[in-house]
Amino acid sequence: MSADIAQQDVDLQIIDGQSNDDILHGHELMQFAEAVARRDNSALQTSRHALLEAAGNQVLVDTAAAAGNFQRMVRIADATSIPVDGSMNALNASITEELDLHRFASAKHTPKQNTLRKLVGVPVRFLLPRVVRAGKR
Repeated sequence: MSADIAQQDVDLQIIDGQSNDDILHGHELMQFAEAVARRDNSALQTSRHALLEAAGNQVLVDTAAAAGNFQRMVRIADATSIPVDGSMNALNASITEELDLHRFASAKHTPKQNTLRKLVGVPVRFLLPRVVRAGKR
């Protein structure tokens, strides 16, 4: 959504690890993030070592801190039963599907999109960035 507001193109496949050649240490970063998200200890150990070798200690520490902070926020939201807001869920439906985010354990708390919500999300996704940009002027 913020990329829409800033009128920037985003290649979502970079996030999903399908096109990370333009990012320094992109492959190692993606492998580390995937291991964290999947809660795969074996893959995490392998990816942590690969990231350390490729990028050095500071990048590994910064990456682990960012991943840890994200996990903390997700766990707080899960523990307090904070649901994904319906309008945000509708807005993010296409991204969720494109990146197949339902494959992750934390997705069990995100309701699946029905056809009506998907249809509602289309005009909102189109109009909301324009309204926000207009409000910034």
